[in-house]
Amino acid sequence: MGAMAVALASMPALRAESPPGPEIIWHDVSTWGVEGQGWAPEDLLSRYDRLPAKAEKIVRPPVWSLSRHSAGLSFRFNTDAPTLMVRHTVGGAGLALPHMPATGVSGIDLYALDEGKWKWVEVSRPKEVETTHTVSGLDPGMRTWMAYLPLYNSTVKVEIGVPKGAAFQPVAPRKEKPIVFYGTSITHGASASRPGMPHPAILGRRLDLPVINLGFSGNGKMEPEVGALLTEIDAAVYVIDCLPNMVEAEVAERAEALVRQIREARPDTPIILVEDRTYANTWIMKSKRDRHAGSRAAFIRAYDSLVSSGVKKLFYVEGEPLLGDDSEGTTDGSHPNDLGFMRQADVLEPVLREALGLK
Repeated sequence: MGAMAVALASMPALRAESPPGPEIIWHDVSTWGVEGQGWAPEDLLSRYDRLPAKAEKIVRPPVWSLSRHSAGLSFRFNTDAPTLMVRHTVGGAGLALPHMPATGVSGIDLYALDEGKWKWVEVSRPKEVETTHTVSGLDPGMRTWMAYLPLYNSTVKVEIGVPKGAAFQPVAPRKEKPIVFYGTSITHGASASRPGMPHPAILGRRLDLPVINLGFSGNGKMEPEVGALLTEIDAAVYVIDCLPNMVEAEVAERAEALVRQIREARPDTPIILVEDRTYANTWIMKSKRDRHAGSRAAFIRAYDSLVSSGVKKLFYVEGEPLLGDDSEGTTDGSHPNDLGFMRQADVLEPVLREALGLK
């Protein structure tokens, strides 16, 4: 083989380069804001917290730490982009939990409005603390989008990217009074597969109202310190759902006191008291049946006392039907799966409609 042939053989093969993709214009959600917060941005330590900065010195450390999770926060925008990108950074390296996938713990969940109904489109699938997720092949046309932030992680930054030339309109958070949920890990969102699947989010879509999720995993204790913060929110209705974290003695001590605390500050706001969901395996575990019986008896006594003393606009939801009767509504016997969350929403929806005066 001649010198020229050897030289040609050693040259790398030429490859056709792919044409560059369209330039992406990024929009930082912090510039127009999220729904699901009861306090102004200037009152927060970080942009996507759920309690104000002052709460760090008011509530117990676990409640404060959990309030840094972005559970229940959402934002909206309009775009006609055929391709949509979500770029977000979470604060914790623990992207998933043993009973809950990374999509729910740390993902961004995207819905779009279709003829007046919210329909799911995509969820990001985090593998690192910073994730970029692309939704492509979208049908043409301008539409309204809603995105839910991570349930069991803090959110540091979130941006929406659209190709240069596509229309993009931020949608400001709504001003209507919100539904305020105060509860446990179940309210917080365990073990939903996506941030849009806990019952507070489902009910927010069904009722077309803003929702504030103040679920604190393992720490929904009806504490007066949290109660004082609840009263600062001008709510459409309060949903108190703390029994899964409380035993009979705690319920007897705190349930009536919490309602009276809220009622004194908000005399006309409806309050819904929700019993603990029934453990899926109570049918075979007497200790769990006994726990339900004790805490529920104390809760009913508190409710009866409040009603007999003249407290109005007070509603009570029994726990037995919340997850259904086939034992299939949970991931681990306690925390709802997506089926369980849908069933909880089905039970709570008519009570919320009655409390809110909706059809």
